[in-house]
Amino acid sequence: MTKTENRGRTVVVAMSGGVDSSVAAGLLQREGLAVTGATIDFRLHPGRTPDAVDSARSVCDRLGIPHVVIAAADVFERDILRPAWDEIAAGRTPSPCVRCNPLVKFRLILELADRLGATFIATGHYALVEHGSPPLLRRGLHSPKDQTYFLCALDGHQLNRTLFPLGRLTKNEVRRLAEEMNLPVAQKKESQDACFADDSGESAETLRRRFNAQALPGDVLATDGTLLGRHGGIHRFTVGQRKGLGIALGRRAWVTRIDGQTGAVTLSTNEQDLFHRALRATGVRWTGGATPALPLRCQARIRYRSPAADAAVTADGDSLIVTFDEPSQAITPGQAVVFYDGDRVLGGAWIDTALHSGQRSEEHTSELQSHHPI
Repeated sequence: MTKTENRGRTVVVAMSGGVDSSVAAGLLQREGLAVTGATIDFRLHPGRTPDAVDSARSVCDRLGIPHVVIAAADVFERDILRPAWDEIAAGRTPSPCVRCNPLVKFRLILELADRLGATFIATGHYALVEHGSPPLLRRGLHSPKDQTYFLCALDGHQLNRTLFPLGRLTKNEVRRLAEEMNLPVAQKKESQDACFADDSGESAETLRRRFNAQALPGDVLATDGTLLGRHGGIHRFTVGQRKGLGIALGRRAWVTRIDGQTGAVTLSTNEQDLFHRALRATGVRWTGGATPALPLRCQARIRYRSPAADAAVTADGDSLIVTFDEPSQAITPGQAVVFYDGDRVLGGAWIDTALHSGQRSEEHTSELQSHHPI
């Protein structure tokens, strides 16, 4: 749309206080939209983290646009933090951002937009969207900044109301635009911490303390069952982990399995033990509400930083079986697996377990039925 076509259109931009969302707001203003900035204040550590609100407000002041703060600590704890801890306590590794975007962030920004009579919402994600029925979510043009992995669970209404101004830009281009706009966050470092981590950066331990939960200690085992030692809690481990194992074996070792029932953590000194050809996933959500026919050939990404790999997806009751053309490393229960057709995002689901060749799906049927949609 041209600047003339945008005159009279309004947009609420989700502003985290970082350079990406700040430039997104500035670009939309340049394009002729009436922009309001909105910051969701999770405020889990109010004495330590006022920076997001203050930074976003300073950017809005510089741009001359309104700024609104949405208080969300209670809903964030209920809908994101508690389920994240429940997953960790069960020996899984959650993807809180995948869950948070549709349930909290986009929902709250859209509710504000409706109250203000705004046409659109926008974020600083590196992604592209084509509005329609159904809308199409596509990768940002410049890897590795593509962030569609975290957006796979958005529904059609959310996507059709959303703009992604940065989807065709590189991070360096965004930095240059921030300088050009004279934004106070132009040189701000990119945050790497989970939004619920404390100063130690240990997200799982932060959640354990927040919910006053007991750690589940257990044995540290070799793959043949040999006892290697004891650990103080499974919440400190994830599949594929190599550092901070608390066991000196004289050579590198990796976590290959975490038993949420017994607390046992299995280590292997053979990196090949991390590779599997298939996984089971539950709680599938097809992006934008467009359900593809199964079986399906696609590319699947098992974590944000992993490349999408060629795979086949088949239905197995209420779950999916994803079989890769080549073995994938460190398939981690609790993480999202996201499906792509080229640059288009098809949907995502939660990884339940890695599968060995020929493993039957009935083994975990009762467990699968309790898992929430992505």
